[in-house]
Amino acid sequence: MASLTARRLRKNLTDAEQRLWAQLRRKQIGTHRFRRQVPLGSYVADFVCLSARLIIEVDGGQHAERIAEDQERTAWLESQNFRVLRFWNNEVFENIDGVLQRIVEALEDPPHPNPPPQGGREF
Repeated sequence: MASLTARRLRKNLTDAEQRLWAQLRRKQIGTHRFRRQVPLGSYVADFVCLSARLIIEVDGGQHAERIAEDQERTAWLESQNFRVLRFWNNEVFENIDGVLQRIVEALEDPPHPNPPPQGGREF
């Protein structure tokens, strides 16, 4: 099911996802390869760098109403040893350089091999 959804989403990226994908594709950030609309469990992640275990999510206004679902999703992804960065659509459009800088910083700061449990998540 997730793979069919991923295939459909790859063909129908949002404008914000298209803008960010133009910056991530073809190893434009160092040697890091990103994939788009990747099925992971029952979820589909917007962008994933598998080697760095980093997921980038681009959220539209509908996510303001789905905070609990996004927290559950993020918790599951983190339980699979992924780090999740979330950006609002307007951040991608209005501050693409800042978005890319945060991604670069996350890529340069690899996750701890045995991270301590976290009590909360910033959204």
